[in-house]
Amino acid sequence: MKVVYSYYVLDLVHRGHLNHMMNAKAMAGEDGKSVVGILTKEAVLEKKPKKPLLSFEERMNLARSIVYNDLVIPQDIYSPIENIKKLKPDIVFESDSHSDKDIEETKKVVESYGGRVFVMPYYPYVSSTSIKKKIQGH
Repeated sequence: MKVVYSYYVLDLVHRGHLNHMMNAKAMAGEDGKSVVGILTKEAVLEKKPKKPLLSFEERMNLARSIVYNDLVIPQDIYSPIENIKKLKPDIVFESDSHSDKDIEETKKVVESYGGRVFVMPYYPYVSSTSIKKKIQGH
C-alpha cells in the first residue's frame, strides 16, 4: 500500500488545494492512502503574519469532507518533517511556493528511507491570499 502525504493551512478551500489533493490520491492509487496534514494556528504563524480565519477544527473537518483524503491529521509545526518521520510516506507532496532550503530538508528526510518528494506548482491566481484580497477589494 502506497502512502502519500500532503499538507495545507486550508483556510479557504480552492481549486489549487483540490488539484493537489486529487493528484495525491491518484499517486497513492486505488489501494493506497492519501494522508493530509492540517497546520495548527501556531504552525501557520511560524511563516505567515496572520492566523487563519477558520478554526483548526473547522479546517480539519473541511479536509475530512474532501473525498480525495483518506486520513487527516494535525501538523503542529510548519515543516512537514515531524509528521513525515512518524508516517514514513512513500511520497510527499511539496509546493514550489516553499523555499528551496525547506524543500531540500524534506527531500533529505524522505529520501533517507527510500521515499520520493514531488514538488507541485503553486497556483497564485487561486491562492487563499489572492481570494482574500479580492474579497477585500484590493
